[in-house]
Amino acid sequence: MIELNELTAAAQKAFPADALSPARDESWLLAAEMGWLMVRLPEDDGGLGLTREASTTLHLEMGRVLSPMPLIPAQLGLQALAAAADFAERAVWLERLAGGDYAPLPMLCSRVTQGSDGAVSGTISGVFEADMAVAVVAQLPGGYALVPLDAPGVSIVERPVWDPGRRLFDVELDGFVPSMMLTDAVGASILHDRLSGEAQLALAADCIGAAGAALDMTIEYMKVRRQFDRPIALFQALKHRAADMKTRIVVAEALLWKRVRDENASVTELAAAKVLAAEAFRFVTEEMVQLHGGIGLTDEHPCHRFLKRALLNQQLCGNADLWNERVGREALA
Repeated sequence: MIELNELTAAAQKAFPADALSPARDESWLLAAEMGWLMVRLPEDDGGLGLTREASTTLHLEMGRVLSPMPLIPAQLGLQALAAAADFAERAVWLERLAGGDYAPLPMLCSRVTQGSDGAVSGTISGVFEADMAVAVVAQLPGGYALVPLDAPGVSIVERPVWDPGRRLFDVELDGFVPSMMLTDAVGASILHDRLSGEAQLALAADCIGAAGAALDMTIEYMKVRRQFDRPIALFQALKHRAADMKTRIVVAEALLWKRVRDENASVTELAAAKVLAAEAFRFVTEEMVQLHGGIGLTDEHPCHRFLKRALLNQQLCGNADLWNERVGREALA
């Protein structure tokens, strides 16, 4: 059994903290070689059969370096394939995806309709790095399906986003006829809740890892930036602000690991970890910009990369407004 500290050490060696936003394609090949795509795949299917703690550890470390590779949607797509026990080509596709082919799960809501002839039209939104994907795992009106990106009636359109470390696409369907169904409509609801919970935890880990790196960078800057002939790290007011940043991260991380280890946690409870982590991440990055002063507002300094990643993560897989409303409705029910 691989220990979590071994995963952490391997990730930090392969992706050192001082190399932010490493090249996407090289990072992807390295992650595939290290077996990260197979972390959650059962051993019976040729995977490593590790738990949520293992994948969370990896997402934390990739958050620290603002990794541009789409490890989160890739692992979610692979989990969807692994759960499709009745899919005839399951073994073939699992081998392809575990080996480095990319079939992501979208991270935003889709808007698709199905005609009487079975053809599907509409938009599958929130597909990261679709230019390197061979297919996308999407929830269609008839259930989850594998949608090859080279199939008739399928095209991709890039949607510019503020975060320079990620590329976001829409997959446009125009009369696409699904032939590789992973579930039926009933099974889609069960699979959706399962994947949604996994996505919330992965995003929470990404937020916390990046927030920790932002805080470390800010503290190092405060040690060397001098005013009135002494480092600004010695000013009590700024110490308190740094302590507030650390407190937000520690609280969010504690909730994350509690949810990771709770196999009975509901989707809403898992989403609470993501909402808290994303809000902590945004708070830390806003303080980071302020504490860096004028240099924090420049394109040359990486402050803006952390802030843009925080703003994007807040919207993925449901923002705080959506989940707060759902919590309220569940409480009233």
